[in-house]
Amino acid sequence: MPRPRTQEKRRLDLVEAALQAGADRGLRSLSLADVARRAGLTRGAVLYYFDDLDDLLVEAHRAGIQRIGDQRDELVSAEAEPSRKLAVAITSGLPTGPDDALMRILYEFDVLAGSSELHDVLVQRMYQRQAATYRDILAAGAEDGSFRLVGDIEETTMNFVALEDAYGLHIVAGNRLITVERARAAMFAFARQAGCPAA
Repeated sequence: MPRPRTQEKRRLDLVEAALQAGADRGLRSLSLADVARRAGLTRGAVLYYFDDLDDLLVEAHRAGIQRIGDQRDELVSAEAEPSRKLAVAITSGLPTGPDDALMRILYEFDVLAGSSELHDVLVQRMYQRQAATYRDILAAGAEDGSFRLVGDIEETTMNFVALEDAYGLHIVAGNRLITVERARAAMFAFARQAGCPAA
C-alpha cells in the first residue's frame, strides 16, 4: 500500500492528467482510459485512487475552486484598497492564455451543466465562489466610499462574473481577437462605468 504522501502525490498527478486529457479530448468524450494513458498507468491503477471518472472530475473541479476561489482570495486579501482588490480579482480570475488547461476544463463543466446533477452542482458552486469574491470587494468599496456604485450590487456582481466567464471562454478557445490583456482592459472599463474603478 502506498504511503500517504506518495498516495496524495499520485492523486494530484491523476488530477493533472485528467485536466490535460480533458483539454485535449473534451469532457463529453473523456474516459478513465484517456486519463490512464495520459498518466502512464492502467485504468485499474486509476481506480485504485478514484472510485470512477466522476470522482476524479470532482477532484479536478476542486482544483479549480482552489485557484479561482482560495488562491485568488488570498491575493485579494493582501491588498488594502478596494480598487486594488478589484484589480487583482479581475487579473487573477482570467485564464493565463489559450493553453490554460484548468480553466479550459472548468468552462467545459459550464457547457455540460444541465446534463447531470453533478455538473449542475459543480457549476453552481464555482459561480458562488466567483460571486462571493466580487460581492465582498464591491461591498467594502461602497462602505468606505471609494466606490460609488451606479447599479445594484448583486447585478454588478453578476456582470463581473459573466464578463470573467465570457472573456475567459474566448481566451481558452484561442480567439486571437480577445487576448488576456484586452479582456482585462475591458473588465477595468466596465468597473469604471459601474462606479468601482480598479487600479
